[in-house]
Amino acid sequence: MLTKRIIPCLDIKDGRTVKGVNFLELRDAGDPVELGRIYAQEGADELVFLDITATVEKRKTLVELVTKIAKTINIPFTVGGGISTVDDVKALLNAGADKISINSSAVKNPSIVNEMAREFGSQCIVVAIDTKDVDGVDLVHTHGGRRPTTLVTQRWAQEVCDRGAGEILLTSMDHDGVKSGFANGITSELSSMLSIPIIASGGAGTMAHFKDVFTVGKADAALAASIFHFKEIPIPDLKKYLHGEGVAVRL
Repeated sequence: MLTKRIIPCLDIKDGRTVKGVNFLELRDAGDPVELGRIYAQEGADELVFLDITATVEKRKTLVELVTKIAKTINIPFTVGGGISTVDDVKALLNAGADKISINSSAVKNPSIVNEMAREFGSQCIVVAIDTKDVDGVDLVHTHGGRRPTTLVTQRWAQEVCDRGAGEILLTSMDHDGVKSGFANGITSELSSMLSIPIIASGGAGTMAHFKDVFTVGKADAALAASIFHFKEIPIPDLKKYLHGEGVAVRL
């Protein structure tokens, strides 16, 4: 049985880790280099770094900061934000990233998923999907959740899977930062219909929420930010709890 992964997420703005609610009201959560080092020591399975305003500000991800973080950790490291070309991916992999995450650029030019998967391998390409319920339909949003599209989340997820994405990072904007639990319905739906891993994001507030997203939501990994940044749930305690509940995790 494959172990379920626990992944802290560093949302970066102006070189600092930040966290908000429903993608808004950002507050400072600390130094990303120091947080990355702590999470690696605590037993996080992977680390995700998202430069959350890179696309909106029409600039590239902070390569220098990626280099600093990569030097302090010994776990797989995914980087996203403002990535739109093969050269962007090369620069980040050279800086120490193991995987890259694309969102807005994939929606704008879906063939970039095929191109990046061919060049670097599917295992390296994560497609992030920010989804929100709009009148009963799950719709994809881009530009850090600021722009709604007409893409139905389930169809888009299937398309990027077919185009060569290795994983999907699914963030429920309705659940983000609210701490009322993950979006288990759509997470389970995508996990059941797709052949690639689903990383669930948005809504973690208790240890039981992680158990639920792995059992009910059938997620392969669960990503969270504020509960880790503000020391509400220590990663070692979470893993012991999940192990005790029969969820396979790396201890």
